[in-house]
Amino acid sequence: MNTLSIKSIKDLPPEENLLSGTAMCAGCGGLLALRHCLKALGEKTVIVNAAGCFTLLSIYPFTPFKGSWLYTAMASAPAGAQGVRDALDILIKKGRIKPDEDLKVVVLTGDGAAYDMGLSSTSGAIYRDLDFYYICYDNEAYGNTGFQWSGATPYASKTATTPVGKISPTGAEVSKKNLFEIWRSHKPPYLATISPAHQVDLFNKFKKAEKYKGPKLFISHSPCPPGWATDPSHSVKLAKLSVDTGIWALKEAVYGEAAHTLVPKKFKPVEEYQQEQGRFAHLFKPVRQEEALKKIQEGVEKYWKGIKG
Repeated sequence: MNTLSIKSIKDLPPEENLLSGTAMCAGCGGLLALRHCLKALGEKTVIVNAAGCFTLLSIYPFTPFKGSWLYTAMASAPAGAQGVRDALDILIKKGRIKPDEDLKVVVLTGDGAAYDMGLSSTSGAIYRDLDFYYICYDNEAYGNTGFQWSGATPYASKTATTPVGKISPTGAEVSKKNLFEIWRSHKPPYLATISPAHQVDLFNKFKKAEKYKGPKLFISHSPCPPGWATDPSHSVKLAKLSVDTGIWALKEAVYGEAAHTLVPKKFKPVEEYQQEQGRFAHLFKPVRQEEALKKIQEGVEKYWKGIKG
């Protein structure tokens, strides 16, 4: 098992375990993050894919993965992972496969499944101490069905079900659910947030996670050009801005003990991140919504108060 960390993107493995030519949207931040996740995990994997945007990765009878792939309903991917893990353990115990032929079981979901529909299933898997990886690509809405509001949608975001108008001039009226803290309360062996703009941080977190048996959970902030109304070529820029403005905190927790892995030396104004996205355009035109903008900026500053790099 290679658990060595890297220092530069030049040190990333050249091997690709997620091949090109999928039906995913151009500029998908989640797809870029997954590419680097699989560089760290290797090709000996079983992907348990919950219904969502990444359903489009596999068009029958083909998949872009070098490993195996299993499709499940939106709420039941962790349960599917339990079945795969149990089957592998039984095969090894009976001598049907050798221990070195074992596979990593990897759940892959969007935020709709992670934050909402599949939350109880994930909670059960963590408490059963299921030995698996969980990757959530968080594009902050139900992207596959038209970008409807989810528990991951941030305050003041426009979605298909939180339209901007006289009744709600800000769009979404509630704040994003803190999934990191919900999962951290379970005290899993390893939990981390990741970003497609910080590949070294991402890769090293997966390598660190290999040391632990049990649940290993990752949440990737994932720019979505169609839903966020952004230029597909700006996805990495937006992912970086989300970290530089403090909107997306890069951190990890080992058995519930949390630490930040990157703290910007100087935070950029949150507006720099929001102004790049059509889903927040109503905050600036035709009239600046100062109260909403102030609420968002103060919320970010409150989170980071007292946190040092």
